[in-house]
Amino acid sequence: MERYPITIFHDGNCPICRLDIANLRSRNDEGRLRFIDIAAPGFDPRPYGMTREEFASQIRAQLPDGSLITGMEVFRRAYRAVGLGWLIAPANWGPLKVPADALYRFFARHRPTISRRFGGLLEALAACQAERRARACRSGRCAVPGRH
Repeated sequence: MERYPITIFHDGNCPICRLDIANLRSRNDEGRLRFIDIAAPGFDPRPYGMTREEFASQIRAQLPDGSLITGMEVFRRAYRAVGLGWLIAPANWGPLKVPADALYRFFARHRPTISRRFGGLLEALAACQAERRARACRSGRCAVPGRH
């Protein structure tokens, strides 16, 4: 049985990270996830025994017992917490788990370059999604997911 809340440490300066965190936030109806932006001026990684650079080297989350998890395990738990566990489940299956973990480590190592190259495209997509949601709200078809 998973215990909550899980605190996700994310890089608010990373366009890819911002999109993923925005998706998780929008689905976090039950408050199972908390979010801390490690790029925020007040963030101090020292209580976790790391430098800012070490903290930013890969995604991290803190479990309710205070332990830290990293990498794909953060995504597995976060997506389960918001009801999207099925989406990431294949990344936990026997023969796919090791390659999925390795792919994330590759992404984490090259995240700054990937963000520079594709960040503009991702931000444009996010803006299109926001505009689509705003049009739906203006037309009276707006609803907050999970609330009736």
